[in-house]
Amino acid sequence: MSDTITLAHGAGGRQTADLIESVFARHFRNPEFTADDAAILPLGNTRTAFTTDGFIVSPWKFPGGNIGKLSICGTVNDLSCMGARPKYLSCAFQIEEGFPLHALEEIAASMAQTAAEAGVRIVAGDTKVAGRGQVDHIFITTTGIGEVQEGASPAGHKARPGDAIIVTGDIGRHGCTILLARNEFGIDADLTSDCAPLWGTVEQLLDTVNDRSDLHVIRDATRGGVGTVLYEIAAQSGTGMRLHAEAIPVHPAVRGVCGMLGLEPLYLACEGRLVIIAPQDAAPGIVKTLQQGKYSTNAAVIGEVTENHAGQVVLTTEIGTQTMLPAPGGELLPRIC
Repeated sequence: MSDTITLAHGAGGRQTADLIESVFARHFRNPEFTADDAAILPLGNTRTAFTTDGFIVSPWKFPGGNIGKLSICGTVNDLSCMGARPKYLSCAFQIEEGFPLHALEEIAASMAQTAAEAGVRIVAGDTKVAGRGQVDHIFITTTGIGEVQEGASPAGHKARPGDAIIVTGDIGRHGCTILLARNEFGIDADLTSDCAPLWGTVEQLLDTVNDRSDLHVIRDATRGGVGTVLYEIAAQSGTGMRLHAEAIPVHPAVRGVCGMLGLEPLYLACEGRLVIIAPQDAAPGIVKTLQQGKYSTNAAVIGEVTENHAGQVVLTTEIGTQTMLPAPGGELLPRIC
């Protein structure tokens, strides 16, 4: 491990996992410390999900959203992935001196609108103003609590050989949108971020599946994208993951940009997509329900969990050959969330 922090430590891949294990888990480990999207805490007679997240996206405003919308979606989605109805959020702002007040108004309005859609209340917060150059425009941290729904207990270690791997829509769109918004490559493409609050998607699934325990794993594919999420689940569950390239939904513009720049869509961030792992016999009903939802109309089964290649992700290409998807490492695209 490096003696100093690098951008790769924030990418969500191998270096992030090493940092968490060697520093944070070593000092903070306790029975509730979790590798999932939120901790499940036994408070009274209910199970409460608790999570926190920081947002430093650059640029702060992008096609399809801004840092305010992103901050609400990110925390709401982490709670939702634990089968928890989001209830309350707090938000902390670190604002650079000189940041336009009208821009802050735009961010706050977006947060309020997104919170209302998700059915969550912003109930507390904190504001700090830093000197010029000490913060890049604005950073936001949101913390959320939610009520875990009866019978719901998704977790990364519950993936089982034979399970289907489902994504709720086309992948990599947020990361690609942020890349183009920076205008570093002079590429024009009609793309908007998939940034969206996904409690409604999860609630619809919980209300329609025959057995809520069939939702073995639910994860949102943010930093590191779908590929990194699958590597995390493979490590937690001691299983392998096999994907079918022709089944993975990718927006044509994302595919084109990735082709020009040599990027892998599986490692580009999403901010409105879930990875769901469930038994094969439950998968058709889950996909049918998802395809009727607002943010999941092109949901699809993209692979299956396997006994072999434990801890690895294998990709079956369009011509039928198999290749090992490289383990996530390094920093593909910094400051995407």
